[in-house]
Amino acid sequence: MLGCEAVIDLAAIGHNVSALCRLRAAEVMAVVKADGYGHGLVPAARAALAGGATWLGVAYLPEAMALRAAGITAPVLCWLPRPGEDLTPAVRTGVDVSVSDRWVLDELLAAARRTGRAARLHLKVDTGCARAGAIPARWPELVLAAGKSAGDELDVVGVWSHLANADQPGHPSIDRQVALFAEALEVAVAHGITPRLRHLANSAAALAAPATAYDLVRAGIAIYGVNPLPGPPPVELVPAMTLRAPVVLARQVTAGTPVSYGHEYVTTRETTLALVAAGYADGVPRAAGNRAEVLLAGRRRRISGRVCMDQFVLDVPDAPVLAGDPVVLFGPGTGGEPTLVELAAAVGTIPNELLTRLGARVRRVYR
Repeated sequence: MLGCEAVIDLAAIGHNVSALCRLRAAEVMAVVKADGYGHGLVPAARAALAGGATWLGVAYLPEAMALRAAGITAPVLCWLPRPGEDLTPAVRTGVDVSVSDRWVLDELLAAARRTGRAARLHLKVDTGCARAGAIPARWPELVLAAGKSAGDELDVVGVWSHLANADQPGHPSIDRQVALFAEALEVAVAHGITPRLRHLANSAAALAAPATAYDLVRAGIAIYGVNPLPGPPPVELVPAMTLRAPVVLARQVTAGTPVSYGHEYVTTRETTLALVAAGYADGVPRAAGNRAEVLLAGRRRRISGRVCMDQFVLDVPDAPVLAGDPVVLFGPGTGGEPTLVELAAAVGTIPNELLTRLGARVRRVYR
């Protein structure tokens, strides 16, 4: 092992997508934004498609274009176009673009005229997340504008929205958003737009709220094997990533030895200190010091002292440790190692953040 590496089980991604396909009658959009949640944009996309996904979802247009450049021809939705961005490549390569405001519609129309192709789009309504999407008061105006140009220049493929609290099953906002989405769909139909795809559910809703499934579910964190719900999911999700790093130095120290910056950890006995080649530049949270556990020499060990940019220390009093020994920061949990969910809980964040903060120098190894 040469430095910190993420071992990625592509079959696990395929398994998780397949499980979601079996759970709901809706199609599955695999969300591969942010470099496939740190798993690799193109490998994650291909694994998800092999598992039964029919759509791919990204945030930004360069991500969509990278998929097209890799030869992936599956439908792709890009939902955060930016002002001034040339949407011509999206129209030319058949990438769908989300429209929350009139300026996006105008830019798509201009791109359609430049290419001589109809621009594919999904109209987004804000039903209660207060991010992207037309607010209900502006929704009829946006729908009417899209409907006027639908046909040779605009192809309104979908209508969609996003849930704010789907990871809290039973939250009252879920039913409110479902009702507002149903009203928005009625407005669209009244203005002559009957979308081929209606989509509302994210990973948590796809697992726990069947009424939100509609025609398509957008599965993000779940396809990487992380359960977004507070309780067990209705299908087996297999974590796809194991993060590990080598011990680079092991040495004996006496009791009372202060460790790392700030001396926030002090040894209480004669012991072995193992230096591990991974730090916050690799995505190991600085907050993990004296909180999070890792697996070394068959046992979990709490990180001793502060996590540094490139390294952290473990106190190992009960086992021989050598340079080159592997340390597992998180994995499926089947070998006694902590899971990503456990690490996230230890540092007070969510698994999504930890996955997408993995540093560029973390080597991805695909299995």
